[in-house]
Amino acid sequence: MRLLRWGPMAVADFVAEFFETDLLRAAVAARGIFGASMGPWSAGSTALLLLRAASDPHPVGNSAYPRGGMGALTAAMAASAKQAGAEIRTAAEVEQILVKNGAVTGVHLTGGEEINAKCVVSGADPRRTLLSLLDPVHLPPSFVVKMQHYRSQGVAAKLNLALDALPNFTALKNSSDAKTALAGRIHIGPGIDYLEHAFDDSKYGEFSRAPYLDISIPSILDSSLAPAGKHVMSIYMQFAPYRLKQGDWSQQRDALADTIVKTLSAYAPDLPGKILARNILTPKDLEETYGLTGGHPFHGEVALDQIFTMRPLLGWARYRMPVKGLYLCGAGTHPGNGVTGASGANAAREILKDLR
Repeated sequence: MRLLRWGPMAVADFVAEFFETDLLRAAVAARGIFGASMGPWSAGSTALLLLRAASDPHPVGNSAYPRGGMGALTAAMAASAKQAGAEIRTAAEVEQILVKNGAVTGVHLTGGEEINAKCVVSGADPRRTLLSLLDPVHLPPSFVVKMQHYRSQGVAAKLNLALDALPNFTALKNSSDAKTALAGRIHIGPGIDYLEHAFDDSKYGEFSRAPYLDISIPSILDSSLAPAGKHVMSIYMQFAPYRLKQGDWSQQRDALADTIVKTLSAYAPDLPGKILARNILTPKDLEETYGLTGGHPFHGEVALDQIFTMRPLLGWARYRMPVKGLYLCGAGTHPGNGVTGASGANAAREILKDLR
């Protein structure tokens, strides 16, 4: 009964029932809007907070990182898969999923090669898989219409910085061990209203002028990520809508990066002078470089009507798609919640049932 009550709530109301301080409320509530086109006063944002809390008990999210960077995690997974007999090919772009008599027969690569298969499992987002890689003619018309309305326009951007040294945060000036404090997650979003105002800009096709930031400096714990004495900073930013009201991201990318640096400089005044290089990833970059339709990092909006038994669509949440032998295993399926491996594990169980 509590879940039924909490799920549709605005996360701002939810955290107010447990915490008194606005800053603490905002730090916890931010998890309910992370990667979503919602503000803390949006209905259903509590459901996203609870979904994430179910997979990770840390109140504001985990701050653990793979040693060697995220690439080390995928490298370890690849080595394990190869040991189990898998063959992994990179730079082999799939152009089309092949279908015959209502069942998949394999994939066609951009170079012309065809690979036959009993089943095809896609880790790409649902829209890219079902409306691009697969010819929609193989899908029921009602399914195609629903997938065309599957919301997948991101509101997040990423700024990576190479730093000459650690920045000095004003809040830590009296700390005996500021370096240890900075090894965790750094939250910029001092209140519920601040987060809501950041969201307001994106509703009208503009990126936030005072954005919510989620920051990490992984080189503090892993010295292999930067030369001695130097550091790398990863800044996740909201809100930056996929579609801008004026101009496009090729024109606005530098302005976005400047806004992020300016916002963070209010808390770490010496940051600009320590930046050696920067790399900005807009929602358009996330789409064009990483194949994320609409630049959505979670393969589709994580909202009440697109989670649990409705992810990606109502009636199609068991990883099997209408074409026999075609499965989804990415973040566009339940629980669709970041780097947990849960979607893939769930999909694997269903695939094994069918193959057996």
